[in-house]
Amino acid sequence: MMEFIDLLTNPDNVEIELDGGWIRGVYRSREWCAGEIVVTCKVEAGRMSVQLNAGQTPVRRLHLRWKRELGGPVQVLGDHWERGYGDMEWRGLVAEREMPWYFLLSGGGRTDGYGVETGTSSFCYWQADAGGISLTLDVRCGEAGVLLGARTLEAAVIVTRRGLENETAFQAATAFCQTMCNKPLLPQQPVYGGNNWYYAYGKSSTADMLADSERVSSWASSTENRPFMVIDDGWQLCSGGGSCNGGPWEPNYLFSDMQQLASDMKELGVRPGIWCRPLLVANSIPYHWRRYGSQQGGIFLDPSEPDVLDYVGNEIRKLHDWGYELIKHDFSTFDIFGKWGFEMGASLSSHGLAFSDQTKTTAEIIVALYEKITEASGDSLIIGCNTVGHLAAGVVEIQRTGDDTSGKEWERTRKMGVNTLAFRMPQHNTFFAADADCVGLTQDVPWSLNKQWLELLSESGTPLFVSADPSAIGAEQEAAIRRAFEHAAKPLPSAEPLDWLEDRCPSRWKLAGEERRFDWYGDRGVQLNMRPELILR
Repeated sequence: MMEFIDLLTNPDNVEIELDGGWIRGVYRSREWCAGEIVVTCKVEAGRMSVQLNAGQTPVRRLHLRWKRELGGPVQVLGDHWERGYGDMEWRGLVAEREMPWYFLLSGGGRTDGYGVETGTSSFCYWQADAGGISLTLDVRCGEAGVLLGARTLEAAVIVTRRGLENETAFQAATAFCQTMCNKPLLPQQPVYGGNNWYYAYGKSSTADMLADSERVSSWASSTENRPFMVIDDGWQLCSGGGSCNGGPWEPNYLFSDMQQLASDMKELGVRPGIWCRPLLVANSIPYHWRRYGSQQGGIFLDPSEPDVLDYVGNEIRKLHDWGYELIKHDFSTFDIFGKWGFEMGASLSSHGLAFSDQTKTTAEIIVALYEKITEASGDSLIIGCNTVGHLAAGVVEIQRTGDDTSGKEWERTRKMGVNTLAFRMPQHNTFFAADADCVGLTQDVPWSLNKQWLELLSESGTPLFVSADPSAIGAEQEAAIRRAFEHAAKPLPSAEPLDWLEDRCPSRWKLAGEERRFDWYGDRGVQLNMRPELILR
């Protein structure tokens, strides 16, 4: 029988990583001490706060270990650092597997949750093995040890939940996500509409966006909740031609007047949205704003610099003032770490750089960036894309919870989209509105498969965005989009993947209390010899 593990108690071992390596803490009077470093675990109201005092000693990581017997066979589910990459799944015990932020143990008819509260001040990952549970708290500033001085850092707050005997693993996961996030920031209405990326791929203009807006508006019957039309990458000066796709955030010659465009889109009956990449610029900037340069000639900004945060805030505010009611900010995790989430592992980054303000942890710096963006956006909704969900929860209304789907290859949509929707669904309406990414309706993707993805997304209760190539939209597709928009415009219960314990691309779903089956493979199945970079990434 699986045992519930009490982690809200003093660990059996605490180790601290300094610049010279790992040292073991000595337990004295409810504290773990090593020189001037003190790690304290304080339990209050069903949570345990892990606090760090280090004075002038740079600290890199903390490692906490509880020696426990798990008792009986278990299945384990972990999360990802930022987006999902089509590889989230329930597995047996894998001792070397790092599980960012939280994990679930399922066995004997019960599913228990263990994790840290959202908005934490460190990058946290768990490990589970036959001998116990480990938690690593990465408190570095970039790749340097953080310098706390006189302040006490609350590195993380550990929370647990014992599952109920009569609930499914999905219900337990959802309830545990609610435990980790006390104050989610959610849209007032369901979010749906169009996004031009997955058929235009950056090649668009004012005329294209107005035509898209007219089509999307005509497909939406709701008068109380109008659809969005999001202008993705390609509107800004630095776009296309292999150049840096960051700022300055001014329109190129194909767009010219973004404020007028937003006004015209509203006249057509859609709510305008827009994309940006806040931490990459190609224009001249003060040297102290710079963190490092890119191969495309752009410069990655240092968000620990107050002037950089002011710059980002001003640019986001400008987009809001132009009239854009949804702002999608992208690439910030890659721009900070130089890696995608699936590459980060336990090391996170590999460029060797600290931030200019070494008194703050990377997690604190990232949270401050998200808060600045949300503050500057006013009443516009924020979508975080390539953002760290556990740090964005409570700060953004919508989170892109998976890597890109596709308007070119069905296999990428199947792998990334369905897996993301299933395994990040417990975060929907508990952390934020969880966006599993678009339906790319093009002639390159079989309609028989895309139709099912459209149906599942539109009835899942999550945000729905459709990238509709006009050349691929006939009467059947148009009727399906109208039905999808009618579903997506109204609040719906969260879809539940019924076979997610056995299949990382679930085909059985509960939608509004009714079981539905989907065929994600068609006649061909998955052919690994076709485009392996899309399948195995």
